[in-house]
Amino acid sequence: MAGKFELYKDAAGEFRFRLKAANGEIVLSSEGYSSKAGAMNGIDSTKENAASADMYESSETAAGKHRFVLKAKNHQVIGQSQSYESASGRDNGIGAVGRAADGATVDDQT
Repeated sequence: MAGKFELYKDAAGEFRFRLKAANGEIVLSSEGYSSKAGAMNGIDSTKENAASADMYESSETAAGKHRFVLKAKNHQVIGQSQSYESASGRDNGIGAVGRAADGATVDDQT
């Protein structure tokens, strides 16, 4: 089920986006971009790459939490997840990104 991208400007003046699942939960948060066009390119890249399992890099923090990042074809990080208690929770989060990005709309809050 499609989610939505929220495009916003943070306190430092950078453009960011977050991908929300249909239930409103944030499943991916972007890095900061200096321009709105850069953030929109990040959204397009998320839509393009979210369905491909090869584009995710999973990791474990020093505290034993599980995370992932979504990368573009040029290996740049597009966005990152929250921390999950388990690897299975992280893997479910990856699936949620793929489902949410497919057909997601953009809510421009800038």
